[in-house]
Amino acid sequence: MGSEDDLPNLLSDCVHCGFCLPTCPTYVLWGEEMDSPRGRIHLMQQHADGTPLSGPMVEHFDRCLGCMACVTSCPSGVQYDRLIEMTRADVEREHPRSLKERAIRELVFQLFPYRRRLRALRGPLRAYQKSGLERLVRRSGVLERISPSVAAMERLAPPLGRAPKLPERVAARGERRATVGMLTGCVQAEFFPGVNAATARVLALEGCDVVIPRDQGCCGALSMHSGREDEARAFARRTIQMFEAVDVIVVNSAGCGSAMKEYQALLADDPAWSGRADALSAKTRDFAEFLAALGPRAKREPVPVTVAYHDACHLAHAQGIRSQPRALLAAIPELTVREIAEPEICCGSAGTYNLFQPEAAGELGDRKAVNVDATGAELLVAANPGCSMQIATALRRRGAGIAIAHTAQVLDASLRGLGRDALVARDS
Repeated sequence: MGSEDDLPNLLSDCVHCGFCLPTCPTYVLWGEEMDSPRGRIHLMQQHADGTPLSGPMVEHFDRCLGCMACVTSCPSGVQYDRLIEMTRADVEREHPRSLKERAIRELVFQLFPYRRRLRALRGPLRAYQKSGLERLVRRSGVLERISPSVAAMERLAPPLGRAPKLPERVAARGERRATVGMLTGCVQAEFFPGVNAATARVLALEGCDVVIPRDQGCCGALSMHSGREDEARAFARRTIQMFEAVDVIVVNSAGCGSAMKEYQALLADDPAWSGRADALSAKTRDFAEFLAALGPRAKREPVPVTVAYHDACHLAHAQGIRSQPRALLAAIPELTVREIAEPEICCGSAGTYNLFQPEAAGELGDRKAVNVDATGAELLVAANPGCSMQIATALRRRGAGIAIAHTAQVLDASLRGLGRDALVARDS
């Protein structure tokens, strides 16, 4: 993500003013300067000046969520998103991790970006949840003793039902207004298949032919945001090939949409792919972003429910999309939208963060759950599968009976006249 030649200019943009401090989740938690954006930039400068990456330096970089709240709060335009991704690539190249760290990271990166592997896990995981073994294992604490990261993976898994199978094309209802490609994602497709089904239905009801390539794979978001550049580029090239034939790509996962809009930077140094990457980034749209621009056509039926809307970091900070999902929700009759305190503070999911930094992620998840619960809402609406899993887990710890849904699922309930019960009866 970016050339090493860019690094001195990017680092010098920071004037160490401190405007980022109140928005940085780890600084808010611990008040440690080196766990703030400007502290980490100071460490990046040390490394650029020749200081080798040490264990403590890497720990401060690993503790960063990459939430980009500092980017939107910075008056100097510091591109911290590029800085942290370049630094993480340096860490992956230069820093020898422990055997245990390497094993956990390989487990995550050899599983979550691969839909077939996740799909193979669905059946055993569903049986594990239904059998009651889940409760016994959690009470025993055996997974925590094996690895906190493994325990976090098990704890975050949502309750799994049957996965509806999507066709390769969903026809527009009524006169066709657009033809769009739809990214189904990895975690979204296997852990939240109902979100994809609702997304396709809503797009069709709003007059879109929806093209869903069967052989699509991971977009590369997890790898890109973890410094695994070669891996991310391979995923990006495959995604570009899958979607080059469509004019618009609609993405319902904030992290995936953000990554795809960054393909231009990711493949900038590859002459054979840079132009194709630029074209794909230019036609990628978040679900709410696309629908808000398209405008409503299908009739909205009442959904009498109070919702709290959660700003996913890679939607609000990385893509700048805040008003569109709120406007889509507010247009549904009898639906009330309530705001969550500290919306700029990450929930602790942050891609793989809640797996590699489960203790810090747990603190942030609990903080978010308190703020969500305080709204008095019956339903939390989030636009990223990681956020949904993270906040649902924290709400369960708190004993709060708040259901969770994606913006697409709320719109689907309204357009099909399903009402409130279709949403608040959800258990994940």
